[in-house]
Amino acid sequence: MLGACGDNAAVPPPTTPKPPPVASAPPPAAPSDPLGPRPALAPPQRFVPPVPVAYTRPNGMTVWLLERHALPIVSVQVVVPAGAATDPDDKGGLALATANMLDEGAGTRGALDISRDVDRLGATLSTGAYADYAFASITTLKKNLAPASAILGDVIVKPTFSPLEWKRVHDLWLNELKARASEPDAVANIVSFRQLFGNEPYGHPTNGTLKSAAKVSLEDVKSFYRASWRPDRATCVVAGDVTKAELEPLLDQVLGAWKAPATDAQAKAQPKPGAAPSANAQAGRRVVIVDRPDAPQSVLALVRPGVAAGDVDAAALVRVNTALGGSFTSRLNQDLREEHGWSYGARSRFSFTKRTGIFSAVAAVHTEHTGEALKAMIADVEGVAREGLTDEEIEKTRLIARGELVDAFESVEAAARRLARNAGVGLPPDHEAKASAVLDRASKDDLKKLAAAHVDPANAIVVIVGPRAKLQPQLEKIGITTLQASGPEGD
Repeated sequence: MLGACGDNAAVPPPTTPKPPPVASAPPPAAPSDPLGPRPALAPPQRFVPPVPVAYTRPNGMTVWLLERHALPIVSVQVVVPAGAATDPDDKGGLALATANMLDEGAGTRGALDISRDVDRLGATLSTGAYADYAFASITTLKKNLAPASAILGDVIVKPTFSPLEWKRVHDLWLNELKARASEPDAVANIVSFRQLFGNEPYGHPTNGTLKSAAKVSLEDVKSFYRASWRPDRATCVVAGDVTKAELEPLLDQVLGAWKAPATDAQAKAQPKPGAAPSANAQAGRRVVIVDRPDAPQSVLALVRPGVAAGDVDAAALVRVNTALGGSFTSRLNQDLREEHGWSYGARSRFSFTKRTGIFSAVAAVHTEHTGEALKAMIADVEGVAREGLTDEEIEKTRLIARGELVDAFESVEAAARRLARNAGVGLPPDHEAKASAVLDRASKDDLKKLAAAHVDPANAIVVIVGPRAKLQPQLEKIGITTLQASGPEGD
């Protein structure tokens, strides 16, 4: 019995042997590319835009011809130095109103006839004016070049200036100006130019103001046309599938009746000389606000004098601007939009004008973050002015600038428009070819010097369109205690 009871000592349970560790399998090797390793790409070569052939016709008109025979398309752009800078002091918008009236009846066609005939040809006709020049243009298939050019010729040489059409155009003009006051981006732009240029030629908007438009009459339009739209002041830019041998007889036919007046009435329509815009931007930074109560967004505009289109620094400044606010990946857009979410987009630009223009950085931001956004905007601009571009930005801006230049000459109409713009601001026909070399070879040191000279916001003017009562406390937090007020038309 004692043997059956056995010993009370615990007996350890049997141990289960552990399985040997399984060696982890190495990651599968990437499949080899059947085409072989990817070749290293060389940097793209500098794009040199084509240079048009330039010559002068017997009536004094200059012609720039750029032959492009890949597609049967021709674009004709006629420009005259009759932009908003030539408006009389109290009749801003006259140059644009005159250009807009050209296709409201010409020759034997009324306004509807012109529109109908252009549509039947599958062409596009447009007229308009910018700060330095006015234009009339048409783009068409080559097979329709003769009838399309005939319409353009009538628009330029034989506008009827119908009183009935003028009343309609003038009423639409006034309505557009009234509506403009409710567009904060447009208001910020108008006030910026007024603050920077004052009463100088660039100081008023191209389409004028309500006060100036009310003073413009049909007789003013006729007088301005006679003084400004004349062949000896004009440049005819033609790009596309046409040769000089084909073009000359056509110009004889459609513009042969266009003659310069015997007396020189152009003097009163030339741009008025004036002081540099920096005269209004030398007393330190100023902040101007246009009050828009209860606006959910504020528009910020930081502006300072820029450069003229023909300035030696203008070409390379394109790359400085691209890094700062001229592309989606620019500093301003990445900061205000991508990192902080204060804006749907921030941008900057240099204006392209015959005389010293404007540099501006602009963003529409949430009202409750206006102070923070303005502080960040100023810091971004100061950063570029102080430190220049990074190595990454140097290469990125070179490629972007090249791509934009290629795009400007990719189509016939785009090439004609680009050349017409150059002619309108007084640049030579080979400007783009020469500027492309400067644009491509600008070094890091070059761009740093340009940024310091042309972007520094120390004496900039800040224009804000938004609710003053909500913005003033935010601005005081970032050290802005003095505000100047302005109306929506800069008054």
